[in-house]
Amino acid sequence: MNAFYCSVHEAEHPELYGGKMTAVAGDSEKRRGIVVTSSYPARRRGVRTGMTVHQALKLCPSLILIKPDFRLYRAYSRAFREILYSYTPLIEATSIDECYMDITGSKQFGTPLEIAERIMERIGRELSLPCSIGVAPNKLLAKMASDMKKPNGISVLRIRDLAHTLWGRPCGELFGVGAKTAEKLNRLGIRTIGELAATDEKRLQASFGVFGIWMKRAANGQDYAEVQSVPEPSKSVGHTTTLPCDVTEAQEALRVILNLSDQVARRMRKQHLLASTVQITIRTPEMKTITRSRTLATPTEAADDIYREAKALYLKHWSDGKPVRLLGVAAQGLTDKSEAAIQLDLFDYERQPKREKLTEIMDKMRDKFGEDALMIAGMLEEDGTKRMKAGRTPGISFHGERNANAENDPEKD
Repeated sequence: MNAFYCSVHEAEHPELYGGKMTAVAGDSEKRRGIVVTSSYPARRRGVRTGMTVHQALKLCPSLILIKPDFRLYRAYSRAFREILYSYTPLIEATSIDECYMDITGSKQFGTPLEIAERIMERIGRELSLPCSIGVAPNKLLAKMASDMKKPNGISVLRIRDLAHTLWGRPCGELFGVGAKTAEKLNRLGIRTIGELAATDEKRLQASFGVFGIWMKRAANGQDYAEVQSVPEPSKSVGHTTTLPCDVTEAQEALRVILNLSDQVARRMRKQHLLASTVQITIRTPEMKTITRSRTLATPTEAADDIYREAKALYLKHWSDGKPVRLLGVAAQGLTDKSEAAIQLDLFDYERQPKREKLTEIMDKMRDKFGEDALMIAGMLEEDGTKRMKAGRTPGISFHGERNANAENDPEKD
């Protein structure tokens, strides 16, 4: 999909955004002022993804800024994939706006090029969205072909076309080769994809290991990866939030970490996953990022377990008084709950059914009334009326009486 987020807003409100210079960006006052994507008219003025709102407005003073609406994007993502599923069940979604399709068994719909043309026409007519499509014998070449004509273009890339289509281009344009790798290739005298394709494999392996072997094969258009129509299991579940202002007090940071732990645990339960490792991310105002992790004795899906470990990591590795710009919590080492063997002591064995029932009820209430229908009391300020926002807006709060001397710990709230 082309300039997906901006295109979705244009499809929803063509009278406001049609053909205009627009950008989807966070709130600059809350320091989330980064351009997520920009429309093609804005791109022609130099507005790019990752640029700050301030920089974008200097380049394009008439730029229209739009706040992200991820629920809307997900709805359009589901809609365009429904169109794809009418041509093949073998679809691998790589992001909210991009998919691979295996159309080996779709000959009844026409040639590959005819199928691509029908898909583009339907997405444009039914959703008012532009897209670009690459048609090729494998995933690597299809991906590269999809980037050749934007917006609203179809490109066919065959292996016999590589010599005059790709080999004259810089190595950095080969999908999977990053800027640093391209620089290293340049230092070795390998500047184009064609030169990479002709380089001795042993030479590449000596400098890049097995990745060197992959690069030579990719430069020659060789890719044997199949379209994975069933997504791989999640390797981690995490949440991060950029704070409205720098936080220096541990209690303020721990309130945010508790909120993040709760969100991570809820996502895990929706996917029926247990985590064996907890990781925290801390970013300073100077944009230095550190991560620290700890492995649990027993896999868990509980917010209090995740918070307890995240809290311990924060207090161990971060001094009170040092400013923090961003915080994150992630659950790693994930296993399916149905396959995990959990060993409980006698106390846990007696408590676990009640605890799981309470969690189930809380999840159902949030599903029905929204994420903020229930809140752990540890997220509140000391007066019990306010809390640090961590990616949520205030909602209905149900919380019991709290011991003023209790630590900020969900086990005591």
